[in-house]
Amino acid sequence: MNVFLLAVAAAITVNAFLCLYQAARGPTIQDRLISINIVNTKALVILLILFFVIGQPAMYLDIALVYALLNFVVTVALSRYVETERGARG
Repeated sequence: MNVFLLAVAAAITVNAFLCLYQAARGPTIQDRLISINIVNTKALVILLILFFVIGQPAMYLDIALVYALLNFVVTVALSRYVETERGARG
């Protein structure tokens, strides 16, 4: 079971690097923002998988919850900033 979970974590990591490439290449700031949000969500899933493989998921669940909350707050803040800047320009 642990080998399967580690293989899933490796596949998600490869997918996260593809999303990072899309964030660097994205033509608009909205594409970059969504790509970074996806990378953060994938990082959270990888953290949860690794905590489960270690054998103490409940001990590290608070770290995952704080990371998810920070991911949400940063995404909302950056989205509001981008929307405000676009409104100020035009």
